[in-house]
Amino acid sequence: MAEVALKNLETEKLMAPAAETAIAEEKVAALPPPEEKVPESKAVIVADKAPDAVVKKISGGSIDRDVALAEVEKEKRMSFIKAWEDSEKTKAENKAQKKLSAVATWENSKKAAAEAKLRKMEEQLEKKKAEYAEKMKNKIGQIHKEAEEKKAMVEARRKEEILKAEEMAAKHRATGNVPKKLVGCF
Repeated sequence: MAEVALKNLETEKLMAPAAETAIAEEKVAALPPPEEKVPESKAVIVADKAPDAVVKKISGGSIDRDVALAEVEKEKRMSFIKAWEDSEKTKAENKAQKKLSAVATWENSKKAAAEAKLRKMEEQLEKKKAEYAEKMKNKIGQIHKEAEEKKAMVEARRKEEILKAEEMAAKHRATGNVPKKLVGCF
């Protein structure tokens, strides 16, 4: 609705006495801006009508004016369409970039969380390993202590048996009796 009103307003402005010079200026100014290079993967082929090399002279007749106004309206519509297309492409590109950024942020946060969990597990394993090593050292110490006690008991018994044997030998020497159990073969 507003676009129709805008067209009517512009049409009335063009009907003014300076319409002929304004139309010629608009034709020159209405040339499309040079397009930016787009990578071939994103390139869209648009068949635009090449601008006429010959500028039509307006003689001032109502038919020529109507033709000129129709051309201006057509160029205006085409420029609006081109602007809309560029706007939509830009919106789509910005939306895609925003989504890609969100995905990258999500990926980075998930990776950081997983790495933090891994470090926590490694710390727990290191702690458990240290505790287990401490237990094993204590167990080895306990075994060594028990072994020393057993060695001491064996040594004490050995000394007792040697002392007993010496006492028995002294008793046998004093009495002159030969022991019934002979230790060696003679």
